[in-house]
Amino acid sequence: MTEFRPGRFQILPTVIKNLLIINGLVFLAQNVFGDRLGFSLNDVFALHTFQSPLFKPWQFITHMFMHGSLAHIFGNMLALWMFGAVLENLWGPKRFLIFYIVCGLGAALCHMIVLYVETHNLLQQYNALGYAEQQAYRDRVFAIIDEPTLGASGAVFGCLAAFGYLFPNTYIYLYFLFPIKAKWFVIMYAAFELLTAIQNSAGDNVAHVAHLGGALVGFILVYFWNKNNRRNFY
Repeated sequence: MTEFRPGRFQILPTVIKNLLIINGLVFLAQNVFGDRLGFSLNDVFALHTFQSPLFKPWQFITHMFMHGSLAHIFGNMLALWMFGAVLENLWGPKRFLIFYIVCGLGAALCHMIVLYVETHNLLQQYNALGYAEQQAYRDRVFAIIDEPTLGASGAVFGCLAAFGYLFPNTYIYLYFLFPIKAKWFVIMYAAFELLTAIQNSAGDNVAHVAHLGGALVGFILVYFWNKNNRRNFY
C-alpha cells in the first residue's frame, strides 16, 4: 500500500498557511459585518455574471476567498490542506501560488460562460413577456441574475486533480476509514460532478461546472509542467 506521509516541516507550508488565514479572516468578516458596512460584501466581492450590474472584474479573484457557510469553508480548507500542502512542498511556494490562482481563474471563467448562456436565455424569455408579466416576474428574474458565486472550490479541485495525476497510487482514506487510490477517487469525483452538472437539479446551488473547470485547468497545468518527467509517479 502506497501512502504519502509528510514530515513535520511539511505539514503547513507558507502559502497554504496564509491561504487558510486569509479565508478564515474573510469568513469572519462576512459573518461579523455582513451588510452593516452600508453595502453587501457578497454584492461587491462575490462573483456575478457578466450581465449583472453587480459584476466587477476583481470578483474573479476575491470570490475565491469567500464562503457561504461553516461547512463550506471547512470542507474547502481541509481539502486545500490535504492536497495543496503536498503540492507546495513538491513545487515550492511561488509555483504553487501561481497554480492555485490560475486554477481558480479557470474555474471562474468556465462557470461564467455557463452563467452567461443561462442568463442570456432567461433574459430572452423575460423580454418576450408582456409588460404586466414582466412586472410580475421582475424581482424573481433579477434575483437570479444577481445571485453571487463564492468559494475556493474551483482552485481546490485543481489541487485535487494535480494530486491525482502526480500521486495516482497514493491511498486516500474516505471518512478516514476506506482506502481508495487517488486516481480512482479523482475520476469518480469528476464523474459525479459531471453527472450533477448535466442534471442541473432544481435547488442545487453548487457550481459543478466551476469544479470541473478547476480540475481541468489543474490537470492541464500539471501535465505540461511534468511533461519531461512523466515517469516519476508515486
